[in-house]
Amino acid sequence: MTYCVGLFLQEGLVLLSDTRTNAGVDNISCFSKQHLFHREGERAIVAMTAGNLAVSQAVINLIQDGLKHPETGKEETIFTVPSMFAAASLVGEAVRQAYRVHGRAMKEQGINFDVSILLGGQLADRTMRLFEVYAAGNFIAATEDTPYLQIGEHKYGKPILDRAVSVDTSLSEGVTLALLSMDSTLRSNLSVGMPLDLTVYRRDSLHLNDHWRFEEGNGYFQTIRERWSEALRGALREMPAPPFFS
Repeated sequence: MTYCVGLFLQEGLVLLSDTRTNAGVDNISCFSKQHLFHREGERAIVAMTAGNLAVSQAVINLIQDGLKHPETGKEETIFTVPSMFAAASLVGEAVRQAYRVHGRAMKEQGINFDVSILLGGQLADRTMRLFEVYAAGNFIAATEDTPYLQIGEHKYGKPILDRAVSVDTSLSEGVTLALLSMDSTLRSNLSVGMPLDLTVYRRDSLHLNDHWRFEEGNGYFQTIRERWSEALRGALREMPAPPFFS
């Protein structure tokens, strides 16, 4: 399994993913689930994938190699689409193409066609967007009212985002919140694991230079994990005792 989270903030995007791929307890490996598509000053796009690794890789290869537009017949790639909406449409078409090629054979082998993708970024003179693309190829967009999207093993990291994230959250606070969301997931689900990949995109910058990998034992990540646990224990001690129980 995996966990990926994207925050859609006024200042930009925070995009975080783990790297664990799990095909059973005796077949655990590490693959980056973040894919960066960048042309300085023209486009800055990040895709994060969850689900079947072979399907995810097929989709990423298709959007780089190119697909024919269903209406114009012109070949499009992630580097030629004119907007983030068009990029999400391209990814959706790539998912459907992967299903046409592999879906039946996978079903015959008892394997689910399982893929979901977070796609965020911006093109020159266009609006910054964050999308979630489903296994059917359809997609939704993050909004100011719901300024984050998750894929994969998302339930453990959701509560802190529901309570603390708003579109006005700063990028710095967004990074901390995304990492704490990941911490909750790491503690509760062994199919999600280190290292972590983090990309921060600053609105209208059109570059992806802010990218980090967090290895096991990373000092900052370890510090906020410990302080968050201490803060929760401290908050629990401050809660009023239940008046109906003594």
